[in-house]
Amino acid sequence: MPSLPQNVKKPTESRHFFCPKSSFPPRLEDSPCPLSSSIYGHITHNSLTPISVARLSPAGATAMSSFRAAVFLLLLAVASAHDYHDALRKSILFFEGQRSGKLPPDQRVKWRRDSALRDGSTVGRDLTGGYYDAGDNIKFGFPMAFTTTLLSWSIIDFGRTMGPELKNAVKAVRWATDYLLKVTVDPGVVYVQVGDAFSDHNCWERPEDMDTLRTVYKIDRDHPGSDVAGETAAALAAASIVFRSRDPSYSALLLNRAVRVFEFADTHRGAYSSSLHAAVCPFYCDVNGYQDELLWGAAWLHKASRRRVYREYIIKNEVVLHAGDTINEFGWDNKHAGINVLISKEVLMGRADYFENFKQNADGFICSLLPGISHPQVQYSPGTLHPLPLAS
Repeated sequence: MPSLPQNVKKPTESRHFFCPKSSFPPRLEDSPCPLSSSIYGHITHNSLTPISVARLSPAGATAMSSFRAAVFLLLLAVASAHDYHDALRKSILFFEGQRSGKLPPDQRVKWRRDSALRDGSTVGRDLTGGYYDAGDNIKFGFPMAFTTTLLSWSIIDFGRTMGPELKNAVKAVRWATDYLLKVTVDPGVVYVQVGDAFSDHNCWERPEDMDTLRTVYKIDRDHPGSDVAGETAAALAAASIVFRSRDPSYSALLLNRAVRVFEFADTHRGAYSSSLHAAVCPFYCDVNGYQDELLWGAAWLHKASRRRVYREYIIKNEVVLHAGDTINEFGWDNKHAGINVLISKEVLMGRADYFENFKQNADGFICSLLPGISHPQVQYSPGTLHPLPLAS
């Protein structure tokens, strides 16, 4: 870890702030109290890959079916005690509380105002917009892009069940992609961070009032960052699917940009935490390597474009880029589980037997999350399908 500037406190992973008792729990629309939750972090995909019963005996198949039914009924009983519609509403609303730049007229979090309207001016670019990170005033491109990819994936697979929140989820994606288009406007360059994390973490203040450094950091051919560029390409490609029918011209713009950014990521390989170590570490160092982001970006480009070149890239690089490695988590730094689950859907739909290895990897990951196994690797938080890692 680089030495910290004098008089700058060592950053911590979380900071806790206590709102007045009368305002807790706050309504996100009304309360100016700082929120310590992060819109980023480690997320495990909750879609359970169907367990094949073709190789089971009739008795075994019946037992498996009974097991599924029992689990399903148990989950229904747990879900009935929780308002998941309200949870979804608040989850998406939280994004509006993290918006940077010129806020739109339909902004629902009314205590927020315009902020950071000169971002990018020091390098002659308009880098306004996007999302602040984790209640701070830094715009970290790596976790922001991952958040955009995951939110897009949620809309693609579950948008039809989001009800009235679907339109807000789509707006949340577009707020991010408008920014990602700005940071990738120059070929061979991606602006990956706005703001100095050390000065920001040393001074807690509203973004509307901040006077900390708004330093701009970029990757380019001489300072590569295949991890953040690969994730940015994935985000743009995934979002292009979201807008394919909603705004075809915008969708095409996103996809074309994703193609260009991915080519840059693959051609000029390297980790951005090596190129920009002093700026991004220890905050969002890529400790897992950039190889997974290249496969992740190719997988989303294949899904968005259906171009053979990305299918061949995935097959060719499955072993080279370690597709089957460390499938035990899914987050902004480690995409292996997501890669295998995303690609395995092609196999399950009967369209891509050549991706069978990815399905086997995904099966192993999903089975490790199921309740009732002899050697559990996760524990379940109350009232949710979201597993939490077991303490070591």
